[in-house]
Amino acid sequence: MIAILGDDVISVVADIERKKNITKAELQYLLEGNEGELLGQRAAAVRQEIYGQAVFIRGLIEFTNYCKNNCYYCGIRRGNKLAERYRLTEEEILACCQEGYRLGFRTFVLQGGEDEYFTDARMCHIIRSIKEQYPDCAITLSIGEKSAESYQQYFQAGADRYLLRHETANEAHYSQLHPAEMSLQHRKKCLYTLRDIGYQVGAGFMVGSPGQTVDTLYEDLQFLRELKPHMVGIGPFIPQHATPFGQKPGGTVERTVTLLSIIRLLLPHVLLPATTALGTIDPVGREKGLRAGANVVMPNLSPKSVRKKYALYDAKICTGEEAAECINCLKNRVESIGYTVVCDRGDYRP
Repeated sequence: MIAILGDDVISVVADIERKKNITKAELQYLLEGNEGELLGQRAAAVRQEIYGQAVFIRGLIEFTNYCKNNCYYCGIRRGNKLAERYRLTEEEILACCQEGYRLGFRTFVLQGGEDEYFTDARMCHIIRSIKEQYPDCAITLSIGEKSAESYQQYFQAGADRYLLRHETANEAHYSQLHPAEMSLQHRKKCLYTLRDIGYQVGAGFMVGSPGQTVDTLYEDLQFLRELKPHMVGIGPFIPQHATPFGQKPGGTVERTVTLLSIIRLLLPHVLLPATTALGTIDPVGREKGLRAGANVVMPNLSPKSVRKKYALYDAKICTGEEAAECINCLKNRVESIGYTVVCDRGDYRP
């Protein structure tokens, strides 16, 4: 380990919180399990100062599992011939929103692969239809890399937020995770374009992805500090059996939770989900994430008939529950650890 002479965990955490930055030595120190409980406690306290005890819910609608890309880690990659493909119709998407609104959701997340069937015209029509029926709701898109013109059209149609995980800020690592036709430079350009247009922007990465090191994680954190996103989505890498990484080891709860806390200290105002992936590898993983500084959860509003088909990774939780069952269970779990699910848009607070 890289020595931190004269420092203990209290001074390390205080130093990160004070300067809103972290050294590589401090990162390695914390990742090696030297944080005890203090790191999570400080991250939760910072979150408390800005967002209180509120946990914001987002209604996730996985509307297509077709994708033109062939990312090595993803279960809906175009090369996966075992994937059972589907697309929701606009009517089905609106039905998800109707049920979600009834349950208290005021943000809808439209997530899908990069599916060329959903042209800009189709996407804009869907966005406008949702906004017309639910003007008090936010729309988040998570549909990958598009042109600046496309992003502008979606924004003008009413989209409020855009999630685009950068996956890694290291060029060599990016090439280990993606085929040659994809580039980190283009991914970063998309994120800056989204921010310039006026979206609330989300970036993020998998924890424990093949080839990830302390050095690449340090680059991820420095990129996030530079980008200053409104949202950061991180979750453990979980292998999907029908991908090239199907036999690789997955990420851990401990490292994911540590990084959630570090991100909260670096970007105090950020919206930070406790992801489904975290709950997949640990029955109380999302609760651990919330205790460590996260403040968003994203229950699934997709029709039960398609949930198992959106298999980004293996053993995904909540694939067989009705939306109402899922949200009621989640509310009870959130309240059991002292937090409160809030039914509003849950916007970024500068």
